[in-house]
Amino acid sequence: MMLAPNEFLTPADGDPVAVDNAAGQGGVLLVCEHASLRMPQRLGTLGLSDDALSSHIAWDPGALAVAQKMSQALDAVLIHQRFSRLVYDCNRPPNSPAAIRPVSEVFRIPGNEQLSEADKAQRAAALYFPFQNRIATEILARQARGQSTVLVTVHSFTPVYFGRARTVEIGILHDTDSRLADRMLAAAADTSLYRVERNQPYGPADGVTHTLERQALPHGLLNVMIEVRNDLIEDEIGQGVAADFLSGLLTESLQQSQG
Repeated sequence: MMLAPNEFLTPADGDPVAVDNAAGQGGVLLVCEHASLRMPQRLGTLGLSDDALSSHIAWDPGALAVAQKMSQALDAVLIHQRFSRLVYDCNRPPNSPAAIRPVSEVFRIPGNEQLSEADKAQRAAALYFPFQNRIATEILARQARGQSTVLVTVHSFTPVYFGRARTVEIGILHDTDSRLADRMLAAAADTSLYRVERNQPYGPADGVTHTLERQALPHGLLNVMIEVRNDLIEDEIGQGVAADFLSGLLTESLQQSQG
């Protein structure tokens, strides 16, 4: 018998969503959809090895650490997922084949094979909807008290994908609203610190801008998705450099929008 959504996570698992700096007064609202490699107790390892479970297929290495440092620098609220995207990718809607993948890159995921529609709906109810609803609630609360909101999602990507090296180091991604991305790319044009590109290594055609589409576009909020190559943020020094660069880039770009 399928478990009810509120029984999918055990008491030991805790909540599916975490909020850092909940009282932050900054205008930026940070989101990290792929922050964790943790598995719910009921799912075990999904049939994967320890190496696979700690690799980039399970989470975005370094992304949460960068987002947390940006949260401090910008006094920004940070909302992040507490479970692996292998269980459910909270940056994909329930009707997306990429929400629960039976194969990720070269890895078969036995625990995601042959799931019924009810199984998939249960995972969405336990993980996706609480996560996206928490973002929506935060945005509405900020609007009610007159606090501005600029939605920024933070991700990392692997330097080699299907055997191909990626030369881009930071991607500035956007969907149909490119206002903030345009300013950030212009501000980063002269930097020698990173190779910064638009809609790389992914873009909206790859379905990666779902949170922006769902949460920012309907409200007309400035928004951007940031991707950092994960070999650059493997340690605290790299994470700090990236966070400082991105926080400065955002601050400069937002000041331009107010000028």
